[in-house]
Amino acid sequence: MVDVLYEDNHIIVAVKPRGVLSQADGSNKPDMLTILKDYIKEKYNKPGNVYLGLLHRLDINTKGVMVFARTSKAASRISEDIQKHDFVKKYLATVEGIIDNKDFILLESKISKDEKIRKAYIDKNGQIAKLEYRCIKNYKIGNTNVSDLDIILHTGRFHQIRCQMSSIGHPLYGDTKYGSKNKIDDDSFPLVAYHLEFKHPISKEIMKFEI
Repeated sequence: MVDVLYEDNHIIVAVKPRGVLSQADGSNKPDMLTILKDYIKEKYNKPGNVYLGLLHRLDINTKGVMVFARTSKAASRISEDIQKHDFVKKYLATVEGIIDNKDFILLESKISKDEKIRKAYIDKNGQIAKLEYRCIKNYKIGNTNVSDLDIILHTGRFHQIRCQMSSIGHPLYGDTKYGSKNKIDDDSFPLVAYHLEFKHPISKEIMKFEI
């Protein structure tokens, strides 16, 4: 059952669950693009291929709000806003260690992607990666001190939050790929894209969605 938050003739906003790809990768894993195309086809009894534009991605292990374009015009306009950074994405993350700043701090790095092992790393010749983070609360999981963070993502690099937080000594709890020593049974980790804010491609109304 797909969790659709909003839809009209131009866009569709839905929640991607953990374990679901943003788009097909040749494996047999479910993906949002196919799921939503099937949803539109069935709901509106559309014959043939359904157009749906992928505008941004979330990692398979990340749950969160995504917007898709139902027309090429909507896709073009929203993609342009994303390029101009006129597109707000906020995440909730649980990282290891104590972080106590209640105001947002800018974290800027240069990162690259190792295609073979599907991992990002800090690289002076890489692409600029920017995010802001602030602490919501500190507590313990077992014997490990952790901090819940509110994160505003300014660039959408591969594994950006995971890589950047690990680079300052605060990997996501359970993210063993980026240095966590805590293993989570189902290989997931606490990262949720909880807030999405953008301009409607036709009406220009500011659309805000949260989970």
